[in-house]
Amino acid sequence: MKLKKKIRSINFKTLVYLIIFSVAILLFLMLSQSLLLRYSYEKYQIKKMNKITSFIKYNDSDNLYQELESVAYNNEVCIQYMMPNNTISYNTLMVGCALNSNNKQVSSLMRKIVSDNLEIENIKLLNNISRTRAILSGVKVNNGYVFIYSPLEDINGAQIILRGQLVVVTTLVIFLACVISYFLSNKLTKPIVNITKKAKKLGEGNYDVEFPSSDILEIDLLANTLNHMREDLSKIDELRRDLMANVSHDLKTPLTMIKAYAEMVRDISYKDKEKREKDLNVIIEETERLNVLVNDILELSKMQASNQELEITKFDLREVIDEVIKRYDILKITEDYKFILDMPKEVMVEADKKKITQVIYNLVNNAINYTGDNKEVYVTIKKERKEYVIEIRDTGKGIKKEDIPYIWDKYYKKDKNHRRNVVSTGLGLSIVKEILTKHKFDFGVKSTLNEGTTFYFKIRVKDN
Repeated sequence: MKLKKKIRSINFKTLVYLIIFSVAILLFLMLSQSLLLRYSYEKYQIKKMNKITSFIKYNDSDNLYQELESVAYNNEVCIQYMMPNNTISYNTLMVGCALNSNNKQVSSLMRKIVSDNLEIENIKLLNNISRTRAILSGVKVNNGYVFIYSPLEDINGAQIILRGQLVVVTTLVIFLACVISYFLSNKLTKPIVNITKKAKKLGEGNYDVEFPSSDILEIDLLANTLNHMREDLSKIDELRRDLMANVSHDLKTPLTMIKAYAEMVRDISYKDKEKREKDLNVIIEETERLNVLVNDILELSKMQASNQELEITKFDLREVIDEVIKRYDILKITEDYKFILDMPKEVMVEADKKKITQVIYNLVNNAINYTGDNKEVYVTIKKERKEYVIEIRDTGKGIKKEDIPYIWDKYYKKDKNHRRNVVSTGLGLSIVKEILTKHKFDFGVKSTLNEGTTFYFKIRVKDN
């Protein structure tokens, strides 16, 4: 296992990749040297010959024969100037020159250029005597022909020397690759190793770890991502604890009440009909509270698992709201709650009627729990262009700006001392969020401290 870890480490891979890259570059150089060196050398020589022939062709000087001497020595070529009555040779003692010799091959090519009356001609040839390659150029001038001969030197020796140098360079490059990879991989692995160690602590539930930044962009992005994840996990863990605490509390309270009143009926009030019925009603109410809690948990789980399809129908939202408000008539009578409605006579929309009814019920329920001492709850529907805006407002203490993003979370209760006049589970706003998100309706909340909170959502107008 240790060997595998070493092989898979950044240090090892950086070394391997640098060595492969270095060897690939050197192999390319060796290949290009073998294939391109000779070709490049010949191109250079031909270019040089073209320059010389152009100079001779377009030279208007009457002393051309004098200038040819400097041309021959400066360019390391041999030249023969053939005039009708005279022939002048330049640098013909140069090694490899075949102009002033009994080379029938070269003499034949020169005669052919003259007989064909060619203006300028460049011929590559293999000298059949010296077995060396060369370039023969002929240029027609006013009073004769100028022939330039340039042997192409054998570059095999130069190639052998270069190959030897490349072997030395390859060794040095591989050594440098090892050194560079060591320092480079250490620079890369050090912050990654630190992040890995802290990520393990995060996985163990330590949310106090901080992932430091470095001077490497990708590692900084990773560190920032992990820091955001740490914050989110910390919030989720806190919400999980709150969820467990709230669910436990909401289950324990009615169960305790049910047990206590059941024992009271069994031991004390079973003979007193009026007292017994009163105690049994408490048991029924607390059982209903348990039923609501369980149903809300199941409802939220189903929606989050996407197991429920929306049943879209056309209906009057005004009728739905009126029906929901009627459920709270008992609060109007017993506790003097006031429900102020401001809605058009008809609000035709298309949505899942059952789900939207649940949204209205949960938002009204929430407003009742948190409204102020005046016990007023406002329900308003306004038409804005092609949308109905439904607002449900309380007159309570309001919500702090920093708390607003979390109110949709399950069991998020910033104010633990809110009213509990009606059955509530702490899941109401989470269910509202899931339903409206499934419908793809715009929704939100506006709140002012010590004035109240307004929850709203928008539904597209359905034309008749």
